[in-house]
Amino acid sequence: MPHFSIYSLGLLLLIATVVAMVSRRLRLPYSVGLVIAGIGLALLPKTVELPLTRDLIFNIFLPPLVFEAALQLEWGAFRWNLPLTLGLAFPGVVIAAAFVAVGMHFAIGWSWIGSALFGVLIAATDPVSVIASFREMKVAPRLSMIVESESLLNDGAAAVGFSLVAAIAAGAAMTPMAIAGSLLWTVAGGIMSGVAVATLVLLMAWRTEDHMVEITLTTIAAYGSFLIAEHFHMSGVLASLTAGLVIGNLGWMRALSESGRTHILAFWEYAAFLVNSLVFILIGSHEARQPIVPLAGAAAVAVALVLLGRALAVYPLAALFSGTRTRIDARYQHVLVWGGLRGALALALALALPLNVAERQEILVVSFAVVAFSIFVQGLTMPWLIRRLGLLRAM
Repeated sequence: MPHFSIYSLGLLLLIATVVAMVSRRLRLPYSVGLVIAGIGLALLPKTVELPLTRDLIFNIFLPPLVFEAALQLEWGAFRWNLPLTLGLAFPGVVIAAAFVAVGMHFAIGWSWIGSALFGVLIAATDPVSVIASFREMKVAPRLSMIVESESLLNDGAAAVGFSLVAAIAAGAAMTPMAIAGSLLWTVAGGIMSGVAVATLVLLMAWRTEDHMVEITLTTIAAYGSFLIAEHFHMSGVLASLTAGLVIGNLGWMRALSESGRTHILAFWEYAAFLVNSLVFILIGSHEARQPIVPLAGAAAVAVALVLLGRALAVYPLAALFSGTRTRIDARYQHVLVWGGLRGALALALALALPLNVAERQEILVVSFAVVAFSIFVQGLTMPWLIRRLGLLRAM
Protein backbone atom coordinates (compact mmCIF):
# COMPACT_ATOMS: atom_id res chain seq x y z
CA MET A 1 0.00 0.00 0.00
CA PRO A 2 1.47 3.42 -0.99
CA HIS A 3 2.39 5.73 1.85
CA PHE A 4 3.81 9.16 2.53
CA SER A 5 7.53 9.48 3.09
CA ILE A 6 8.90 12.35 5.16
CA TYR A 7 10.29 13.79 1.93
CA SER A 8 6.89 13.63 0.23
CA LEU A 9 5.09 15.21 3.16
CA GLY A 10 7.68 17.99 3.44
CA LEU A 11 7.41 18.71 -0.27
CA LEU A 12 3.61 18.91 -0.09
CA LEU A 13 3.72 21.27 2.88
CA LEU A 14 6.18 23.53 1.07
CA ILE A 15 3.98 23.56 -2.03
CA ALA A 16 0.88 24.29 0.07
CA THR A 17 2.63 27.22 1.73
CA VAL A 18 3.75 28.76 -1.56
CA VAL A 19 0.33 28.19 -3.15
CA ALA A 20 -1.40 29.84 -0.19
CA MET A 21 0.76 32.94 -0.57
CA VAL A 22 0.44 33.14 -4.36
CA SER A 23 -3.31 32.40 -4.37
CA ARG A 24 -4.02 35.19 -1.91
CA ARG A 25 -1.95 37.65 -3.95
CA LEU A 26 -3.69 36.62 -7.21
CA ARG A 27 -7.14 36.43 -5.53
CA LEU A 28 -7.41 32.85 -6.72
CA PRO A 29 -9.41 30.27 -4.73
CA TYR A 30 -6.92 28.33 -2.66
CA SER A 31 -8.31 24.92 -3.66
CA VAL A 32 -7.92 25.77 -7.35
CA GLY A 33 -4.31 26.79 -6.83
CA LEU A 34 -3.59 23.55 -5.00
CA VAL A 35 -5.10 21.39 -7.73
CA ILE A 36 -3.06 23.26 -10.36
CA ALA A 37 0.06 22.68 -8.25
CA GLY A 38 -0.76 18.98 -7.99
CA ILE A 39 -1.18 18.71 -11.76
CA GLY A 40 2.12 20.50 -12.30
CA LEU A 41 3.83 18.21 -9.81
CA ALA A 42 2.56 15.13 -11.64
CA LEU A 43 3.83 16.42 -15.00
CA LEU A 44 7.41 16.89 -13.79
CA PRO A 45 9.81 14.30 -15.27
CA LYS A 46 11.09 13.27 -11.84
CA THR A 47 8.76 13.55 -8.89
CA VAL A 48 7.58 11.65 -5.85
CA GLU A 49 4.82 9.07 -5.96
CA LEU A 50 1.86 10.56 -4.10
CA PRO A 51 -0.72 8.09 -2.77
CA LEU A 52 -4.45 8.67 -3.04
CA THR A 53 -6.42 5.80 -1.56
CA ARG A 54 -9.84 5.32 -0.07
CA ASP A 55 -8.39 4.62 3.39
CA LEU A 56 -6.19 7.72 3.30
CA ILE A 57 -9.08 10.03 2.41
CA PHE A 58 -11.76 8.31 4.45
CA ASN A 59 -9.93 7.38 7.65
CA ILE A 60 -7.24 10.06 7.85
CA PHE A 61 -8.44 13.17 6.00
CA LEU A 62 -12.22 13.08 6.37
CA PRO A 63 -12.67 13.03 10.20
CA PRO A 64 -10.84 16.34 10.86
CA LEU A 65 -12.59 18.05 7.93
CA VAL A 66 -16.05 17.06 9.15
CA PHE A 67 -15.25 17.68 12.81
CA GLU A 68 -13.74 21.14 12.24
CA ALA A 69 -16.71 22.29 10.17
CA ALA A 70 -19.19 21.01 12.78
CA LEU A 71 -17.15 22.55 15.60
CA GLN A 72 -17.72 25.99 14.07
CA LEU A 73 -21.49 25.58 13.60
CA GLU A 74 -23.62 27.52 16.08
CA TRP A 75 -26.34 25.20 17.39
CA GLY A 76 -29.15 27.77 17.46
CA ALA A 77 -28.74 28.68 13.78
CA PHE A 78 -28.11 25.05 12.83
CA ARG A 79 -31.29 23.89 14.61
CA TRP A 80 -33.35 26.72 13.11
CA ASN A 81 -32.38 25.68 9.57
CA LEU A 82 -32.36 21.93 10.28
CA PRO A 83 -35.72 21.07 8.63
CA LEU A 84 -34.55 22.78 5.45
CA THR A 85 -31.04 21.33 5.44
CA LEU A 86 -32.27 17.83 6.26
CA GLY A 87 -34.72 18.06 3.38
CA LEU A 88 -32.05 19.26 0.98
CA ALA A 89 -29.57 16.64 2.18
CA PHE A 90 -31.39 13.32 2.49
CA PRO A 91 -34.24 13.53 -0.07
CA GLY A 92 -31.96 15.76 -2.13
CA VAL A 93 -29.31 13.06 -2.39
CA VAL A 94 -31.94 10.51 -3.43
CA ILE A 95 -33.32 12.78 -6.16
CA ALA A 96 -29.92 13.82 -7.52
CA ALA A 97 -28.48 10.31 -7.37
CA ALA A 98 -31.52 8.76 -9.06
CA PHE A 99 -31.48 11.36 -11.86
CA VAL A 100 -27.76 10.84 -12.53
CA ALA A 101 -28.09 7.04 -12.35
CA VAL A 102 -30.95 6.91 -14.86
CA GLY A 103 -29.15 9.35 -17.14
CA MET A 104 -25.85 7.45 -17.13
CA HIS A 105 -27.63 4.13 -17.72
CA PHE A 106 -29.56 5.30 -20.77
CA ALA A 107 -27.13 7.86 -22.18
CA ILE A 108 -23.83 6.01 -21.65
CA GLY A 109 -25.01 2.43 -21.29
CA TRP A 110 -23.58 1.68 -17.87
CA SER A 111 -25.16 -1.12 -15.87
CA TRP A 112 -27.83 -0.19 -13.37
CA ILE A 113 -25.61 -1.03 -10.41
CA GLY A 114 -22.66 0.95 -11.80
CA SER A 115 -24.91 3.91 -12.61
CA ALA A 116 -26.47 3.80 -9.14
CA LEU A 117 -23.09 3.72 -7.41
CA PHE A 118 -21.86 6.66 -9.47
CA GLY A 119 -25.07 8.59 -8.86
CA VAL A 120 -24.80 8.21 -5.09
CA LEU A 121 -21.08 8.91 -4.74
CA ILE A 122 -21.16 11.99 -6.96
CA ALA A 123 -24.08 13.43 -4.97
CA ALA A 124 -21.68 14.16 -2.08
CA THR A 125 -20.86 17.87 -2.09
CA ASP A 126 -17.68 19.51 -0.77
CA PRO A 127 -17.90 23.33 -0.97
CA VAL A 128 -14.56 24.03 0.77
CA SER A 129 -13.49 26.74 -1.66
CA VAL A 130 -17.01 28.18 -1.69
CA ILE A 131 -17.03 28.61 2.10
CA ALA A 132 -13.58 30.17 1.92
CA SER A 133 -14.88 32.66 -0.66
CA PHE A 134 -17.87 33.41 1.57
CA ARG A 135 -15.58 34.32 4.47
CA GLU A 136 -13.36 36.55 2.34
CA MET A 137 -16.31 38.32 0.67
CA LYS A 138 -18.37 38.67 3.87
CA VAL A 139 -21.44 36.87 2.58
CA ALA A 140 -24.65 36.87 4.64
CA PRO A 141 -24.17 34.52 7.65
CA ARG A 142 -27.34 32.52 6.98
CA LEU A 143 -26.20 31.63 3.46
CA SER A 144 -22.89 30.35 4.81
CA MET A 145 -24.72 28.36 7.48
CA ILE A 146 -27.11 26.73 4.99
CA VAL A 147 -24.39 25.85 2.48
CA GLU A 148 -22.02 24.40 5.08
CA SER A 149 -24.57 22.50 7.18
CA GLU A 150 -26.38 21.13 4.12
CA SER A 151 -23.05 19.92 2.75
CA LEU A 152 -22.17 18.12 6.00
CA LEU A 153 -25.56 16.38 6.14
CA ASN A 154 -25.39 15.72 2.39
CA ASP A 155 -22.05 13.95 2.84
CA GLY A 156 -23.55 11.75 5.54
CA ALA A 157 -26.53 10.89 3.34
CA ALA A 158 -24.31 10.08 0.35
CA ALA A 159 -22.00 7.87 2.42
CA VAL A 160 -25.00 5.97 3.83
CA GLY A 161 -26.57 5.57 0.40
CA PHE A 162 -23.30 4.36 -1.11
CA SER A 163 -22.87 1.68 1.56
CA LEU A 164 -26.38 0.37 0.84
CA VAL A 165 -25.87 0.24 -2.94
CA ALA A 166 -22.40 -1.28 -2.50
CA ALA A 167 -23.91 -4.01 -0.30
CA ILE A 168 -26.42 -4.78 -3.04
CA ALA A 169 -23.59 -4.85 -5.60
CA ALA A 170 -21.75 -7.33 -3.37
CA GLY A 171 -24.74 -9.65 -3.50
CA ALA A 172 -26.43 -8.89 -0.18
CA ALA A 173 -30.16 -9.60 -0.06
CA MET A 174 -31.90 -6.29 0.52
CA THR A 175 -35.63 -6.44 1.27
CA PRO A 176 -37.47 -3.20 2.12
CA MET A 177 -37.33 -4.15 5.81
CA ALA A 178 -33.61 -4.90 5.58
CA ILE A 179 -32.96 -1.55 3.89
CA ALA A 180 -34.98 0.30 6.54
CA GLY A 181 -33.13 -1.50 9.33
CA SER A 182 -29.76 -0.82 7.75
CA LEU A 183 -30.59 2.87 7.32
CA LEU A 184 -31.72 3.15 10.93
CA TRP A 185 -28.59 1.43 12.21
CA THR A 186 -26.27 3.48 10.00
CA VAL A 187 -27.81 6.90 10.67
CA ALA A 188 -28.98 6.57 14.28
CA GLY A 189 -25.91 4.55 15.19
CA GLY A 190 -23.59 7.18 13.74
CA ILE A 191 -25.34 9.94 15.66
CA MET A 192 -25.30 7.99 18.92
CA SER A 193 -21.62 7.13 18.44
CA GLY A 194 -20.84 10.83 18.07
CA VAL A 195 -22.87 11.73 21.17
CA ALA A 196 -21.29 8.96 23.27
CA VAL A 197 -17.69 9.79 22.36
CA ALA A 198 -18.23 13.55 22.71
CA THR A 199 -19.88 13.07 26.12
CA LEU A 200 -16.99 10.94 27.36
CA VAL A 201 -14.47 13.49 26.08
CA LEU A 202 -16.27 16.37 27.78
CA LEU A 203 -16.44 14.48 31.08
CA MET A 204 -12.68 14.00 30.89
CA ALA A 205 -12.04 17.60 29.81
CA TRP A 206 -14.04 18.88 32.78
CA ARG A 207 -11.22 17.69 35.04
CA THR A 208 -8.47 19.75 33.38
CA GLU A 209 -7.73 23.27 32.18
CA ASP A 210 -4.62 22.31 30.24
CA HIS A 211 -5.32 23.39 26.67
CA MET A 212 -2.87 20.80 25.28
CA VAL A 213 -4.89 18.04 26.95
CA GLU A 214 -8.12 19.61 25.69
CA ILE A 215 -6.82 19.69 22.12
CA THR A 216 -5.79 16.03 22.43
CA LEU A 217 -9.25 15.11 23.72
CA THR A 218 -10.97 16.84 20.80
CA THR A 219 -8.67 14.96 18.42
CA ILE A 220 -9.76 11.72 20.08
CA ALA A 221 -13.37 12.82 19.62
CA ALA A 222 -12.91 13.53 15.90
CA TYR A 223 -11.17 10.27 15.04
CA GLY A 224 -12.63 8.08 17.78
CA SER A 225 -16.26 8.79 16.90
CA PHE A 226 -15.55 8.24 13.20
CA LEU A 227 -13.55 5.02 13.51
CA ILE A 228 -15.83 3.44 16.13
CA ALA A 229 -18.88 4.13 13.96
CA GLU A 230 -17.20 2.75 10.84
CA HIS A 231 -16.06 -0.36 12.74
CA PHE A 232 -19.67 -1.16 13.60
CA HIS A 233 -20.89 -0.29 10.07
CA MET A 234 -22.47 2.99 11.13
CA SER A 235 -21.94 6.38 9.50
CA GLY A 236 -18.56 7.76 10.46
CA VAL A 237 -19.37 11.08 8.82
CA LEU A 238 -22.50 11.55 10.95
CA ALA A 239 -20.56 10.44 14.04
CA SER A 240 -17.83 13.07 13.58
CA LEU A 241 -20.44 15.66 12.66
CA THR A 242 -22.39 14.96 15.85
CA ALA A 243 -19.26 14.94 18.01
CA GLY A 244 -18.20 18.29 16.56
CA LEU A 245 -21.62 19.81 17.18
CA VAL A 246 -21.77 18.57 20.77
CA ILE A 247 -18.26 19.73 21.68
CA GLY A 248 -18.56 22.99 19.76
CA ASN A 249 -21.76 23.97 21.53
CA LEU A 250 -21.85 22.23 24.91
CA GLY A 251 -18.12 22.15 25.48
CA TRP A 252 -17.76 25.90 25.87
CA MET A 253 -20.37 26.03 28.61
CA ARG A 254 -18.39 24.33 31.38
CA ALA A 255 -16.30 21.35 30.29
CA LEU A 256 -13.68 23.17 28.21
CA SER A 257 -11.77 26.09 29.67
CA GLU A 258 -12.27 29.60 28.36
CA SER A 259 -8.54 29.96 27.69
CA GLY A 260 -8.51 26.62 25.89
CA ARG A 261 -11.18 27.68 23.40
CA THR A 262 -8.84 29.92 21.42
CA HIS A 263 -6.19 27.20 21.26
CA ILE A 264 -8.69 24.52 20.24
CA LEU A 265 -10.25 26.57 17.46
CA ALA A 266 -6.82 27.62 16.18
CA PHE A 267 -5.62 24.01 16.17
CA TRP A 268 -8.62 22.77 14.22
CA GLU A 269 -8.46 25.66 11.77
CA TYR A 270 -4.86 24.69 11.06
CA ALA A 271 -5.75 20.97 10.87
CA ALA A 272 -8.45 21.71 8.29
CA PHE A 273 -6.01 23.89 6.33
CA LEU A 274 -3.38 21.15 6.38
CA VAL A 275 -5.75 18.36 5.37
CA ASN A 276 -7.41 20.41 2.63
CA SER A 277 -3.99 21.33 1.28
CA LEU A 278 -2.93 17.70 1.05
CA VAL A 279 -6.28 16.57 -0.39
CA PHE A 280 -6.39 19.11 -3.21
CA ILE A 281 -2.73 18.64 -4.18
CA LEU A 282 -3.31 14.89 -4.32
CA ILE A 283 -6.47 15.40 -6.38
CA GLY A 284 -4.53 17.53 -8.86
CA SER A 285 -1.67 15.04 -9.00
CA HIS A 286 -4.01 12.18 -9.81
CA GLU A 287 -6.18 14.24 -12.19
CA ALA A 288 -3.13 14.60 -14.43
CA ARG A 289 -2.74 10.81 -14.61
CA GLN A 290 -6.36 9.98 -15.47
CA PRO A 291 -7.09 8.85 -19.05
CA ILE A 292 -9.91 11.37 -19.38
CA VAL A 293 -9.68 11.91 -23.17
CA PRO A 294 -11.10 8.47 -24.15
CA LEU A 295 -13.98 9.09 -21.74
CA ALA A 296 -14.51 12.76 -22.54
CA GLY A 297 -18.02 12.13 -23.86
CA ALA A 298 -19.08 10.21 -20.76
CA ALA A 299 -17.50 12.89 -18.57
CA ALA A 300 -19.37 15.69 -20.37
CA VAL A 301 -22.67 13.83 -19.99
CA ALA A 302 -21.92 13.20 -16.31
CA VAL A 303 -21.16 16.88 -15.64
CA ALA A 304 -24.44 17.93 -17.26
CA LEU A 305 -26.43 15.29 -15.36
CA VAL A 306 -24.80 16.19 -12.04
CA LEU A 307 -25.67 19.88 -12.45
CA LEU A 308 -29.24 19.11 -13.57
CA GLY A 309 -29.66 16.58 -10.76
CA ARG A 310 -28.52 19.13 -8.21
CA ALA A 311 -30.98 21.67 -9.61
CA LEU A 312 -33.82 19.13 -9.51
CA ALA A 313 -32.99 18.42 -5.88
CA VAL A 314 -32.59 22.01 -4.66
CA TYR A 315 -35.33 24.03 -6.37
CA PRO A 316 -38.37 21.76 -5.78
CA LEU A 317 -37.33 20.90 -2.21
CA ALA A 318 -36.69 24.56 -1.39
CA ALA A 319 -40.13 25.38 -2.80
CA LEU A 320 -41.69 23.07 -0.20
CA PHE A 321 -40.39 25.43 2.50
CA SER A 322 -41.54 28.63 0.78
CA GLY A 323 -44.37 29.13 3.27
CA THR A 324 -42.38 28.31 6.38
CA ARG A 325 -40.00 30.22 8.62
CA THR A 326 -37.03 28.47 6.98
CA ARG A 327 -37.85 29.60 3.45
CA ILE A 328 -34.83 30.67 1.44
CA ASP A 329 -34.36 33.37 -1.13
CA ALA A 330 -34.18 32.23 -4.77
CA ARG A 331 -30.67 33.69 -4.92
CA TYR A 332 -29.59 31.38 -2.11
CA GLN A 333 -30.97 28.46 -4.11
CA HIS A 334 -28.85 29.44 -7.12
CA VAL A 335 -25.77 29.43 -4.88
CA LEU A 336 -26.68 26.00 -3.47
CA VAL A 337 -26.97 24.60 -6.99
CA TRP A 338 -23.80 26.11 -8.46
CA GLY A 339 -21.87 25.92 -5.20
CA GLY A 340 -22.40 22.17 -4.79
CA LEU A 341 -18.80 21.32 -5.63
CA ARG A 342 -17.52 17.75 -5.52
CA GLY A 343 -14.31 16.80 -3.77
CA ALA A 344 -12.67 14.45 -1.28
CA LEU A 345 -15.65 12.33 -0.21
CA ALA A 346 -16.81 11.67 -3.79
CA LEU A 347 -13.31 10.46 -4.70
CA ALA A 348 -13.01 8.38 -1.51
CA LEU A 349 -16.25 6.60 -2.39
CA ALA A 350 -15.14 6.16 -6.02
CA LEU A 351 -11.90 4.57 -4.83
CA ALA A 352 -13.98 2.25 -2.62
CA LEU A 353 -16.05 0.88 -5.50
CA PRO A 354 -16.50 -2.91 -5.33
CA LEU A 355 -14.11 -4.76 -7.64
CA ASN A 356 -16.97 -6.67 -9.27
CA VAL A 357 -18.54 -3.51 -10.76
CA ALA A 358 -18.02 -3.74 -14.52
CA GLU A 359 -17.53 0.01 -15.04
CA ARG A 360 -15.29 0.53 -12.01
CA GLN A 361 -12.40 2.17 -13.91
CA GLU A 362 -14.73 4.29 -16.04
CA ILE A 363 -16.58 5.50 -12.95
CA LEU A 364 -13.30 6.43 -11.27
CA VAL A 365 -12.09 8.45 -14.27
CA VAL A 366 -15.43 10.19 -14.79
CA SER A 367 -15.60 11.01 -11.06
CA PHE A 368 -12.22 12.74 -11.32
CA ALA A 369 -13.51 14.68 -14.34
CA VAL A 370 -16.63 15.87 -12.50
CA VAL A 371 -14.53 16.90 -9.49
CA ALA A 372 -12.13 18.80 -11.77
CA PHE A 373 -15.03 20.64 -13.47
CA SER A 374 -16.57 21.61 -10.16
CA ILE A 375 -13.28 22.92 -8.76
CA PHE A 376 -12.12 24.84 -11.83
CA VAL A 377 -15.40 26.04 -13.38
CA GLN A 378 -17.84 26.27 -10.47
CA GLY A 379 -15.22 27.21 -7.89
CA LEU A 380 -13.67 29.97 -9.99
CA THR A 381 -17.02 31.52 -10.94
CA MET A 382 -18.58 31.51 -7.45
CA PRO A 383 -17.19 34.94 -6.41
CA TRP A 384 -18.61 36.43 -9.62
CA LEU A 385 -21.99 34.79 -8.96
CA ILE A 386 -22.10 36.08 -5.38
CA ARG A 387 -21.45 39.64 -6.54
CA ARG A 388 -23.88 39.29 -9.44
CA LEU A 389 -26.66 38.15 -7.10
CA GLY A 390 -25.93 40.93 -4.62
CA LEU A 391 -25.37 38.62 -1.69
CA LEU A 392 -22.62 40.50 0.10
CA ARG A 393 -23.33 41.27 3.76
CA ALA A 394 -23.43 45.02 3.14
CA MET A 395 -26.63 44.75 1.12
